[in-house]
Amino acid sequence: MAADKSISDFERDVEFIKSTVKTIPDYPKPGIMFRDVTSLCTDRRAFGLTISLLKKVYIDKSIDKVVSAEARGFVFGAPLAAALGAGFVMVRKPGKLPRKTIEESYELEYGTNKLQIHADSFKTGERVLLLDDLLATGGTMDAMVRMVQRLGAEVVGCAFVIELEGLPGRKLLEDKYGIDVYSLVTFPDH
Repeated sequence: MAADKSISDFERDVEFIKSTVKTIPDYPKPGIMFRDVTSLCTDRRAFGLTISLLKKVYIDKSIDKVVSAEARGFVFGAPLAAALGAGFVMVRKPGKLPRKTIEESYELEYGTNKLQIHADSFKTGERVLLLDDLLATGGTMDAMVRMVQRLGAEVVGCAFVIELEGLPGRKLLEDKYGIDVYSLVTFPDH
């Protein structure tokens, strides 16, 4: 019998990827349903499909650089950049990059944090894809967008492996910057 044609191979692959993400209740505190991307990474098929599907989404967007924040963003950003034939730019916590940097602050649940990027990461007008493992409140990605724009590059989109629906991250990025936001898999925020 032929496979159900109402579900594309892409959608079937996304559902498989989603099935490999483990949910840890009450971590790191009661009431939180933690979506553990490391279980996706340990599954060779799911990890490979994640990079392959993100490549399909962005292959025709003329991406010059993929930008990701440490640490889990690096896990997906570097292989995607290689798959797209693009450069890879690391965003790090203060004091971790050796050359001249710029930095931006972002809000955490209790306080603020900072991210830095090398000041010479882009040529003016380069097309940049920002990629992170998870979209929740959007604070990390907001800081990354501001840094990339300050350095004269064009943010083509913000991509995520996982998005927690119901949290303000997508709305923040779309409303504040008019940027295309893409998430491979979604989970409720609870």
